[in-house]
Amino acid sequence: MILSLEDIHKSFGPKKVLTGVGFQAQGGRAFGLLGRNGAGKTTALRILMGVFPPDSGRVLVDGAPIDHSRVTLGYLPEERGLYPKKKIFEQLVYFAQLKGMDAGPARAAVDHWLERLDMARYRDKRLDTLSKGNQQKIQLITALAHDPQIIILDEPFSGLDPVNAMLLKDVVKEQIARGKTVLFSSHQMSYIEEFCDSIAILRDGRVVLEGDLRAIKRDYPRDRLVIRSEQAAAIAARYGDACAPLESGELLLQLPSPEAKGEIMRTLTERYDIDEVRVFEPTLGDIFVQYAGDGEKEASGL
Repeated sequence: MILSLEDIHKSFGPKKVLTGVGFQAQGGRAFGLLGRNGAGKTTALRILMGVFPPDSGRVLVDGAPIDHSRVTLGYLPEERGLYPKKKIFEQLVYFAQLKGMDAGPARAAVDHWLERLDMARYRDKRLDTLSKGNQQKIQLITALAHDPQIIILDEPFSGLDPVNAMLLKDVVKEQIARGKTVLFSSHQMSYIEEFCDSIAILRDGRVVLEGDLRAIKRDYPRDRLVIRSEQAAAIAARYGDACAPLESGELLLQLPSPEAKGEIMRTLTERYDIDEVRVFEPTLGDIFVQYAGDGEKEASGL
């Protein structure tokens, strides 16, 4: 399955929220939709899900306009959307039925996911008796129980401790391995970097960067080295202003040109006790800061 947004425009009154937004996500791969608050991520996702239509542009699946009666979607919102006073099993079955499942398969699917997420012991508890992290896991079941083709995860790791975050990672990897199209929207760059093959960064309602994450990183100039050594002070003294300390304790060395990389690496390893030397590669956080910019955040939260 190939999911595409093409030239999406959306305004609310005089406010333009999306201007020509387009990106493509493929089944069996994870896609990261990034941007600061107010960049237009939530609006783009709502249009994708059919919550409201675009002013212009198209949402396509395999080249044809999306048919929400045939293409199944699962959505984990950033904000909780369940009933705090209701029993967990009852409302999970209810939501699965709303998404087209018959009662029997819905109950079986909910029981499966309660077991899979180590939540079966809370089956007959009220939601408001659970911790924030466990409520997040219950919310996740509403996105997965009906076995959707497209899974949209908005800040999925919010509130999860490291053990539950690892469990969620395993679940997400399973869904990707099954050929599902998984879309992430998150400010936690480390998770996006771990899972996502491709990304799109929105700024002021426009896509300012989109494509394969590894290719994006390779496009950056390979003219800096990261050096880890017990002789860092001596190396810094030799290279002067070209060398800067990093928070990790390593050194960042600016090369005169990318072509000088091999010669300088040989010089370093011959003259100093080097634990590690590698070409500097920007993190997704570095890329996000560069492209998302420092403009004022929109107050609307769209």
